[in-house]
Amino acid sequence: MARGLFISFEGSEGCGKSTQIQRLAARLTGLGKSVLLTREPGGTEIGEHLRELLQHSKAGHAMCAETELLLFTASRAQLVREKIAPALAAGAVVLADRFLDSTTVYQGAARRLDPARVEAINCFAVGECVPARTFILDLDPAAARARLAARAGAPDRMESQSTAFFDAVRAGYLALARSGDARFHLLDAARPADEIADAIWHATAPLLT
Repeated sequence: MARGLFISFEGSEGCGKSTQIQRLAARLTGLGKSVLLTREPGGTEIGEHLRELLQHSKAGHAMCAETELLLFTASRAQLVREKIAPALAAGAVVLADRFLDSTTVYQGAARRLDPARVEAINCFAVGECVPARTFILDLDPAAARARLAARAGAPDRMESQSTAFFDAVRAGYLALARSGDARFHLLDAARPADEIADAIWHATAPLLT
């Protein structure tokens, strides 16, 4: 059986990742593809407990940057081994709502942790499991905050970070897009959702077997 296809979606809060993942999943399912959707942190029983601590628990507000880094990557390590790797081995298409690049940007660039250490921890967590394509949805932080404000419910711990933090997040993602790594595809998240979906499909279709 042919190995599956691994695609990740990245960007700051409010950029529209979830919408585009659902659109791509529907298109792939319509072609008869087996599709696994994952989210980070979370996606496994262990990961969901870590998600609660990282994003919703009051205890999380006292969390230092190093702890945050290790908890995010712990959730990812479990997700890779419990869900992603088996799905790929079975020939499925895996669509990930965040993966290792979120740690590179959020904990490396925005939290200003040592990039070499972040990379080493990332590599330990994911092993050889790296996306074939990563879509970065770029959106001005002010526009992203406006989208978040329109959502129902209170913002979580990560959504509540400062404007400077999200400026650093955007800069970190743009740096990845300029890195020369062919797996990164930068998309203007301010464009209409249909146009973004078409661009994603145009970049995905050649990877299907």
